[in-house]
Amino acid sequence: MTTHSFALHIPDADLEPDPLDPAQIVSGTPEVTGKVVWESADGRQVRGIWQITPGVVTDTEADELFVVVSGSATIAVEGGETFRVGPGDMAVLRAGDRTTWTVHETLRKAYAISL
Repeated sequence: MTTHSFALHIPDADLEPDPLDPAQIVSGTPEVTGKVVWESADGRQVRGIWQITPGVVTDTEADELFVVVSGSATIAVEGGETFRVGPGDMAVLRAGDRTTWTVHETLRKAYAISL
């Protein structure tokens, strides 16, 4: 993690395993990797890269803005919209959103989370 201004080529960034809770997996054998590249001193702001292989998973979201770098997924927000995201798409998820992610192609995103 860095404490200064920086640039990072997201498609080539090395990521580390970040295993899913098995209770989140609906179908398939999705695997998650990620990397936190910056975190505020109080831990309430986090910036990073996240990747997931194909499958279907559920999650309860934080307040997040992300941009998809590669891959695609359909995200269904319980009681809300369902949208498909792919390379170049930006999405905003609200804290507490309960989502179901159907990952069609390994998806890599850059994210900014507020806790």
